[in-house]
Amino acid sequence: MHHNMLQKKKMFQRRMETLNLRWEELGVKEAQLKAHIQKFEQFIQENDQKRIRAMKKANKERELKRQHMQELSKGKQEMVALRLEHQRLSAKLRDYSIFNKYLEKVVENSEFEEIHEVIARYKTLVSMHHDLMQSAQEGQEKIERAKARLARYMEEKDDEILQQNNELARLQMRFDHARSNVIIWESRWAHIQNTAAKKTLLLGTIKMATLNLFQIVSKQLKEVTEVALEDTHKQLDMIQQFIQDLSDIWAEVKKKEQQQVRV
Repeated sequence: MHHNMLQKKKMFQRRMETLNLRWEELGVKEAQLKAHIQKFEQFIQENDQKRIRAMKKANKERELKRQHMQELSKGKQEMVALRLEHQRLSAKLRDYSIFNKYLEKVVENSEFEEIHEVIARYKTLVSMHHDLMQSAQEGQEKIERAKARLARYMEEKDDEILQQNNELARLQMRFDHARSNVIIWESRWAHIQNTAAKKTLLLGTIKMATLNLFQIVSKQLKEVTEVALEDTHKQLDMIQQFIQDLSDIWAEVKKKEQQQVRV
């Protein structure tokens, strides 16, 4: 059984290494993930304290050993489910090739000239992904060591068995929560990029319309202006002044017409 566990452990490590290499191709903002990690660590600490208090209270119950065996069986089932989930994620990563096309569209609608510039911008964030997956791998190794210690000291050290079971549950929860939040941040990042592209297009349309209107006003004024093509604010000021002048002229014309009618 120990030999099989070692083989499974090596297979899992190889899969995790492949997963780490593929994760390095994804681009996610560094500041957002750092904030998430801080909140996540705080969440883990708070739940550790609650779990420790709850498990100490459970230590007084007479059927502690039977409950522990049930928890251990459940942990094995969760490990099988985790391996299946890992295979599903590996297949999903193969489908992430569409992000290359997405990055090309990002380059077309941003200040970047090459895809590698976008990747370089978020290189630190990719490193954070790598650290997170490495932490998960270390957590699985701790689970294996905890299970071995439980087998050796189960009869004579019930309290130590309880602590190892708590460590197993904490690491499992940490891994699942981290994986879930990484997917959430990827979705938010894609939404942010899409929104930025739409706003950039709208801004370009407004500037072009302003320039066209400014050129019409300039022709009407028959004056040479020193306003730069990209100075949209100055163009709007001159358009506003032109409209105000027309309004004043029209008001004066109407006033004279009324005076003539009275005479």
